[in-house]
Amino acid sequence: MTTALAIDLGGTKVDAALVADDGTIDEASRTRRPTGRDRSAEELADAVREAVRGALAQLPAGAELAGAGIGSAGPIDIPRGAVMPYNLTPWHGGYPLRDLVQELVPDVPVTLRIDGLCITLAEHWVGAARGADDVLGMIVSTGVGGGLILGGHTIPGPTGNAGHIGHIEVAGFDDPCTCGGSGCLEAVASGPNTVRWARERGFEGATGEDLGRAYAAGDGIAVAAVRRAGTAIGRAIASASALLDLEIVAIGGGFANVTPDLFEFIREPIAQRVNSAYVRRVRVVPSMLSGDGPLIGAAALVHRSELVG
Repeated sequence: MTTALAIDLGGTKVDAALVADDGTIDEASRTRRPTGRDRSAEELADAVREAVRGALAQLPAGAELAGAGIGSAGPIDIPRGAVMPYNLTPWHGGYPLRDLVQELVPDVPVTLRIDGLCITLAEHWVGAARGADDVLGMIVSTGVGGGLILGGHTIPGPTGNAGHIGHIEVAGFDDPCTCGGSGCLEAVASGPNTVRWARERGFEGATGEDLGRAYAAGDGIAVAAVRRAGTAIGRAIASASALLDLEIVAIGGGFANVTPDLFEFIREPIAQRVNSAYVRRVRVVPSMLSGDGPLIGAAALVHRSELVG
């Protein structure tokens, strides 16, 4: 059995772990360090180094490390091996993350892809999209990301940002987005932005978890906020399905768990495409991988390399 080093970089944390070629995470190796826009560029780099070293410390003597896979919040730049996530301001100029990791594992290949593509690979490999050839995987969390498998192969695009559904503009919304757009899905439906919208209308909670509890209690503002997020996600998926003729959309990420009703709100705009049967046929399902999808998907860049464009 071979092992991959998996790294997941996001707006609030970086995770690293060793993952076997059946998709199993070595829990003893899982190492997390905080990130965030308030840290300097070098502090972010140190967080990655610490997470990677913590995971590698659990590699058994004599074990084969087949490679390292990095899933990063976007945008990214595959040709340069650089990342410039919207929610990590110090790296907006493009940080050479692939080179940093390569220095830590000099003897194995290192592959970088956007985190949405990684979660798509994970769902296709061991999750909700097994057996499907045309898949959109989504993360709805601090940000909103996505990735594509079409015709059984990943579609990264020339820079690696194909499928980044969080920054398509959604009809009926005009929330300003950090990318410079207006009405982008992330600006409307990410966890923090949904909470922000609710707080502007009198909601007193501060987190997605608070919003979920208020929703369960029937709080009117919380219900409206979650419905609004679900509507935006559903409209974005309907548009993506019209363009790409998708079979299935698998959605993970912390805010995707705010309430099971979120998925009913997502499906409503899709069902409204009454004269587009091929759009309405798309199945929208929760991730089967809980919070493990990004790490499993980063490992799939190594273990399922035949699918990686």
